Amino acid sequence: MDEKINKLVLPTPFAVGDVNVYLIKGDSLTLVDAGVKTEEAWESFKKQLKETGYEPKDIEQVVLTHHHPDHVGLLEWLPEDIPVYGHPYVRPWIEKDKDFLKSYDLFYSRLFTEFGIEGDVEKMLLALKSPLRYSAERALTYETEEGDVIPGFENWTLFETPGHAQSHLVFYREKDGTLIAGDHILATISSNPLLEPPLDPLKERPKPQLQYNESLRRMLGVEIREVFTGHGPEVKKTHELIERRLSRQHDRSMQVLELLKEKPLTTFELTKILFPAVYEKQLGLTLSETTAQLDYLISNEAVTKRINDDGTAYFSA
Repeated sequence: MDEKINKLVLPTPFAVGDVNVYLIKGDSLTLVDAGVKTEEAWESFKKQLKETGYEPKDIEQVVLTHHHPDHVGLLEWLPEDIPVYGHPYVRPWIEKDKDFLKSYDLFYSRLFTEFGIEGDVEKMLLALKSPLRYSAERALTYETEEGDVIPGFENWTLFETPGHAQSHLVFYREKDGTLIAGDHILATISSNPLLEPPLDPLKERPKPQLQYNESLRRMLGVEIREVFTGHGPEVKKTHELIERRLSRQHDRSMQVLELLKEKPLTTFELTKILFPAVYEKQLGLTLSETTAQLDYLISNEAVTKRINDDGTAYFSA
């Protein structure tokens, strides 16, 4: 069966702009990702769905690239009998697992101490979680990991691609080199490797930039003709874009290295230098980006980390 990919472009309240979701008619009518939970997105979704000849009740399953609110929100308003497939890390987020969300608060509270954050920490934690109001509360029906085959979606190979999110998956159709990439590969912007707690709170925190670089390099070994992205237009010259992304990330880290040659700095001090205009409004994104470059530099032994008696970490070249 020819599995036509219908792209639905939905509005979001986020700086990234519209989000793309995909309707694919194979053995099952599959929706890949589910937009953000706003009335505007829901009305746009129903309108575009109708233009393809379907209604929400016709969707037979939902497959998720990752757990971020702009990709899962409308799950809450879809019919309850539609099964949802996603990475195990999706579950605590969309099921609003209270213990996990408490561990998220603890995770960031500890990081704030290490980062040398100044200001109202409680207020900052609330701001970090504010996007969750656009997420869904919905059961994850089936957990999917690399090597699994999703029924009705058998022509698509599943790759785990952690980095932008700990739950991130991409889907590859070998017969024509098509990749549904979520936020792993974007045409016009680089994906932010977001700081997220491990599923097991006793484990060391993930290092998303290092994960992301590895996940990108894996895609260099895959014959990709076209990428359908989570935001923005499709990508044709995928391998060239990946090489560019890796090179630019290295260049950004070199800028951080130059700053650290002048004097030791905390993560928060660096964040304010790198993102003076937006760090307050986009604290989670900017701290994640700064940490990404520091993790990269430490992995290359270009930078050392020293923790003071108060728990604050200083980085020096």
